[in-house]
Amino acid sequence: MAKSRKERLKKAGFRESTVQEFLDLSEAEMRYIELKVALAKAVRQRRVEKLRISQQRFAERIGSSQSRVAKIEAGDPSVSMDLLMRSLVYTGSTAQEISNAIASASKTA
Repeated sequence: MAKSRKERLKKAGFRESTVQEFLDLSEAEMRYIELKVALAKAVRQRRVEKLRISQQRFAERIGSSQSRVAKIEAGDPSVSMDLLMRSLVYTGSTAQEISNAIASASKTA
């Protein structure tokens, strides 16, 4: 955003804040969200780069729908942690790869 616009907004009473502040999230809630986002990113990366299959094909593999896979990869809040982990297992991810995805979440925190 342009500096002049930021200044105008600040004069009008607006202020910059983080997502955590805006949504009034606790540290634990923020870490949980960051973890889910990192796992969702890992699922997509593994599906695209390692498996090289479509969302539809992956959905068939995990017994789900293409739209559900899209939600998994987008980090949709309705996707459970269990489904994220099972999806990673279905991609053939090792425990070390899953651990690396989890570690990447803690680096962004």
